[in-house]
Amino acid sequence: MAHMVQVPFGQTMVSRLAPDLGPEYYKTYSMSAPFRSHWRRADCEEAECADFLNGFVMTCDFSTELGQKQLHYLTKVDKDRRYQMQRTGPYEVKLIYGPGNPCFKRDSHRVPLERPPFYYVSGGDWRGNPRATKRYLHQRPEDWVDDFATHQIGIAEAVQRG
Repeated sequence: MAHMVQVPFGQTMVSRLAPDLGPEYYKTYSMSAPFRSHWRRADCEEAECADFLNGFVMTCDFSTELGQKQLHYLTKVDKDRRYQMQRTGPYEVKLIYGPGNPCFKRDSHRVPLERPPFYYVSGGDWRGNPRATKRYLHQRPEDWVDDFATHQIGIAEAVQRG
């Protein structure tokens, strides 16, 4: 009976079914669209950034040194954005940026290029590739699908044989 295991996936833990066999008995079919080759930088409008579309609010607590520096930058140095200031406490202001203002994460906005992903087949599974099978790159998605179907037929025939 399969049971769940917790495994790391980037910075988080995810649940996966624990396979019955070792990774050497598996094959992985994956598609990949890396940032370097399949994405490009975009401005807020092109990326349909929520802060650009809806506006956003920055709150500054100028009782702290950090808050004073933030408030100085936002009101005196930053000329890219328009805001309305609202005092919300003795040492706090909110800067209200309406729709159409670029956000503060605009350098990280990306949009996909119109390129098909890479279609890979590799040995092993999420636990590794103990046989060190070289990863294969299919040139056409149809070939990748055909490879997968052929592999599935082979598994079905092996199960039928017992």
